[in-house]
Amino acid sequence: MSVGTVAVVVTEEVGLDSWDLYELSIPCTVFGKPQSDLAHPWYDLRLCGTGAGERPDGAVTGTGLALRTDHGLDDLAGADTVIVPSVPDLCVEEGRPLPEALAPALRRAHEAGARMVSLCTGAFALAEAGLLDGRRATAHWLHTAQLAERYPKVRVDDSVLYVDDGDVLTSAGLTAGLDLCLHLVRRDLGARVANQLARRMVVPAHRPGGQAQFIDLSVPGTDDHSLAPVLDWARSHLDRPLTVGDLAQRAAMSPRTFYRRLRAATGSTPWQWLLTQRLGRAQALLESTGLPIEKIGELSGLGTANNLRHHFLSHFGVSPGEYRRAFPRKVSGTGPGSER
Repeated sequence: MSVGTVAVVVTEEVGLDSWDLYELSIPCTVFGKPQSDLAHPWYDLRLCGTGAGERPDGAVTGTGLALRTDHGLDDLAGADTVIVPSVPDLCVEEGRPLPEALAPALRRAHEAGARMVSLCTGAFALAEAGLLDGRRATAHWLHTAQLAERYPKVRVDDSVLYVDDGDVLTSAGLTAGLDLCLHLVRRDLGARVANQLARRMVVPAHRPGGQAQFIDLSVPGTDDHSLAPVLDWARSHLDRPLTVGDLAQRAAMSPRTFYRRLRAATGSTPWQWLLTQRLGRAQALLESTGLPIEKIGELSGLGTANNLRHHFLSHFGVSPGEYRRAFPRKVSGTGPGSER
C-alpha cells in the first residue's frame, strides 16, 4: 500500500534550539529514511518552511543553525499527513504571534483530508488553527497549563504520552513524539513494520498513548552520603516488609531524625521513597523477565498482583501487562501464567 506524503512544518528556520532540532529530527528519521525491506513504497517526506526568515530583532539564538527548506506552506496542500513538531519558544512563553500564514494553511490541509499531527508545542499551532476545539489533546507537561489557558475550547490532558483522536493527533514532548510517530507507522503499515523499525532505532516498540509522562524511578538522587549504605541495603531487600523503624535502626538514627534526613535528601517521605524503589524494581523485572505478575509483586515488595496493578495504574496510567508489552524480548523465567 502507499502511505503517502508526510509534510513537516518548520516554524522557525533561524536559530533553532536543541529541543526544536530533536523534535524536528523525529519525523525526519521515522518517515524520511526509506525502509524498502519493510514496506515499499515508504513515506514521501517534505519539509515545509513558514518563510519566517530572520528573527524580528535580527538576533540568532539557540544553536544558531539556519535551515533552508525546498517547500513552503502552500505545499501542505495535498499531503496525507501534516506534522508540526514545535513552535518557537517566544510564541509559547511570551505570546508572540505564530507566522501569519500558518493557521490558514493548516486549516486548508485539514479540510483537504490531511491527518494533522503535533509534537510537543506544535499543539499551539493546531489550536490556533481551531483544529483542537472540543477535542482532547496533549503537549509537554511544562506547557499544558499555557495551552489550556490560551485555548479554553481544547480539552487538555497533561498526563498522557499522546492522544489519537482519529484525524488529529497530539503528543507530549521529546521521546513521546517518537512514540506517536511509531504509532502512526503502526496504524499505516501494521505492528510488524512498526516493531522492526523501533528495533532498528533501539527504542521500545510500543508505549500506549495513555501511559503517563513518567521518568525512570529506579535511582532518585541524594546528596546525603551518610544515608547511602542504608538506602543501598533497602534496595537489596525490597521484598521484605520494611518500616521506617527498620531503616532508622540500621542507619543508627531515631525514626524522627531518619525521616527528616531522608526528606531533606530526596524530597520524599520514607514511605514514598520505598514505593518509588519498589515500582522501579517492578519495572526492571517486567522489562527483563517473564516472571508472573504475582511473583513480581512479591519480589518488588508490592505484595499481591492486585496491589501491583493498583500502583502501576495510579503512577503510570497503564497495567503491568501493558508496560511489559512495550519491551518485547526473549525473557527468562517464562512459563504458565507469566503474562497474566
